[in-house]
Amino acid sequence: MQNPEITEKNFINKLSSEVKRYDYEPLYYLSYEQNSCFSEIINDIPVNVNFQKESRGETFEINNFIFKSGTQKVTIRLYPAGKMGSADFSTLMSDTDMKIEITEADNKNRNAKDKEIATYITPLDLKVDVEGYQTSKFKFTGKHYFEANFTFEAKVPYKVKGFDNAQDLREWNKETLLKKLVSEYNEVKNIYQNKEYDNIAKTSYDGLRNQFVAEYQNREHINDVWNMLMEVYKQPTFEMQQIEDYKLMFFAEGRLVALMQNSKAPRVRGNTVLWAKFNRGEGIETLFCNSYFYISKGETEFKIY
Repeated sequence: MQNPEITEKNFINKLSSEVKRYDYEPLYYLSYEQNSCFSEIINDIPVNVNFQKESRGETFEINNFIFKSGTQKVTIRLYPAGKMGSADFSTLMSDTDMKIEITEADNKNRNAKDKEIATYITPLDLKVDVEGYQTSKFKFTGKHYFEANFTFEAKVPYKVKGFDNAQDLREWNKETLLKKLVSEYNEVKNIYQNKEYDNIAKTSYDGLRNQFVAEYQNREHINDVWNMLMEVYKQPTFEMQQIEDYKLMFFAEGRLVALMQNSKAPRVRGNTVLWAKFNRGEGIETLFCNSYFYISKGETEFKIY
């Protein structure tokens, strides 16, 4: 198993020691306003999905998906909202729209004005009627799917482990890969279900390290996040769900692979098949232990991201 030296007890110390501080600490943000269901992907890795609300807006940090300085690629995928009450939006409607802005902020000076880096707006068809009034509608009205992408330049002081040294798993025999991947997911599921806390720490380390290093997080924050997760894992009612109804999907240009939920249910759609239910006395809660897998060049065994 990866990260053999990591345990539940030394997780915070080990990870905190990997976070470096810099004179200038850029933080990149993605802000969006949308009127459709969607997913957003940066450098071919899922960062945000919305299958529960037709209209929504949000701003969130994306440093976790920027592994090194250079060109970063953002992909937007729009889907119909589906049934909402008595209405059935089975295709993309004429008022479908999304606006995305990428901005850069100074982590050490949060009061400074953000720099505008890039903007994207979904394409519209514009028409002027006989009276001179302009109307607009989404250019791909009536379609079941829309995808677009754009790039922006990022300059970051850190460099975290990406997937340049990983195999392109699209070149594997699909049946062989699927069988191996299902086995791996079941093994990880059992780690959570059997409350193997040291092994949970080992499999969680790489993803959380990249996140906290890229966000310049302090020890207090790392401690709070890790303790929050462990508090959930240690719930007596914590119950991993069955691995079923899935589809195999590739990310990171084939370097990452996952079993994604095949269900159209908004609660689970867009997540991997590793998830749990638990009850702390206030009703059923869910936790998605989203895990993606890769195999380094020259090796044969999966590692978790």
